[in-house]
Amino acid sequence: MYKVFIVDDEPFIIEGLYDIVDWPQFGLEIVGHAENGQKALDALGSTPVDVLITDISMPVMNGLTLISEARKLHKELKVIILSGFNEFDYLKEGMKLGIENYLLKPINLEELESTLRTTVQKLDSVQSDGLYDAYDVQILKDNTLYRWLNGQIAASEFEERAELLGLYLQGPCAAVAVLRTNGSPGEVFERTECYLNMQRGITLFRDVDGDIVIVGSLPQGAVEKRTFAELMENLSLELSVMNRTIQIGVGSAGRLPEAASLSYKEAKRALEYYLIYPDRRTIEYKQLEGDRGGNNVLESGYPLAWEEYAKLILAKDKEGLKECIRRDFEQLKQLEGIRPEDLQNAALELVVRFKMELQHIKYTEETDLFKRALQSVQRCESYQGLIEILEGLADETVCSLLQDAKNPVVHQVLTYIETHYADELSLKTLGGQYHIHPVYLGQLFHKETGVSFAEYINKYRIDKAKQQLKNTNLKVHEIARNVGYWEIGYFYKQFRKYVGISPTDFKALH
Repeated sequence: MYKVFIVDDEPFIIEGLYDIVDWPQFGLEIVGHAENGQKALDALGSTPVDVLITDISMPVMNGLTLISEARKLHKELKVIILSGFNEFDYLKEGMKLGIENYLLKPINLEELESTLRTTVQKLDSVQSDGLYDAYDVQILKDNTLYRWLNGQIAASEFEERAELLGLYLQGPCAAVAVLRTNGSPGEVFERTECYLNMQRGITLFRDVDGDIVIVGSLPQGAVEKRTFAELMENLSLELSVMNRTIQIGVGSAGRLPEAASLSYKEAKRALEYYLIYPDRRTIEYKQLEGDRGGNNVLESGYPLAWEEYAKLILAKDKEGLKECIRRDFEQLKQLEGIRPEDLQNAALELVVRFKMELQHIKYTEETDLFKRALQSVQRCESYQGLIEILEGLADETVCSLLQDAKNPVVHQVLTYIETHYADELSLKTLGGQYHIHPVYLGQLFHKETGVSFAEYINKYRIDKAKQQLKNTNLKVHEIARNVGYWEIGYFYKQFRKYVGISPTDFKALH
């Protein structure tokens, strides 16, 4: 296995990295960690390491100095940088030193795993050229453009990064489209990039959801705005030969810089309407009201107080949801000029929002449930029938959450820990074993036990270690391994945290 060393001055980051990644799955093992660059460098002097994961901003010695010095000890060392916002100068220096990726905190698990996978491939093929390549640049583009579209980057920093990365968004207008496909988006991204390569002012990147985002920098004028939408329609035709599900949501065009963020949100929102219009090649957000019969509801904004519904779903309040549905649709029915199709469209919108909220809570989709509800709403011909469908959806949504609240999976995990506490355990491996998303398993585990998975497993192992320290003549490092700690420094740290003294001192007392 390739050896990994982690450096960060925030203990919860280190602990999180231990737990959230199934390291052996990637052919990796963590051989140590440190809280600053100097301690890391001291350890690297005697520890073989293939991959260094390090923060940039740390006391005593920062990450850049550590990378530079560590390369003197391990010439072929692969480096992954962790960083917060507003560290552009550090980023440039890191790129000069040669990095595999620049990960923004809080760390995105999919991006980290993708980086680890690529890093291992490089190690396997013994390709160790130091400077960044096209893949590295694309990762940095993804990071920069995503932050820009979400208002998380200052204008001055974006301009610096745009110049470094060759991003040209001159405008004065822009429109954004989002492309979603089934399976890995890599091949679709390459084909999309090839097709749009000759188009001026088009930039592609992947967002944190794995969707392909297409940003079009447009001249002023309605013709150009219409051309971008037609280009997306043609792109869909081009990709149709791949026999993949291709869905493209298109946001509205407007003046930079504020329009880009709005257009991105609209494009993502438009994708949700593939539940309603599964046969469309593209869905333009601004045309939704026209496609749905001049929808007055969309023209004046969503008419229902969604925040209230979201709170009631989270609280698993069936009756509260049903009361909101009856009250709000009765009020809509009383509006002057309201039409039957307006009520139906509001119901369709509510179904989509229920789906999005449940997915947000559970991190899994229950597509069949909402497809049935959408089909029922579209076929419904009476007001009372519409209300009954929505009330039934409220029942099923809450039942889905209540079922998980009483889910025996957590109890199975606790039983598994009792007999396998010395093994490498993580939410990811256990989630895979019990067929549940690791993040959602972590939420259920915390709700059931009152503590995080990492805290529970550490406390359980320390309790077992205390028993062995009291009742056996084994050495401390042997006991550490017996209870699942392969890095003795980490064992000492956790033991002090839960017991208050070192394992050596504890053993001496007994």
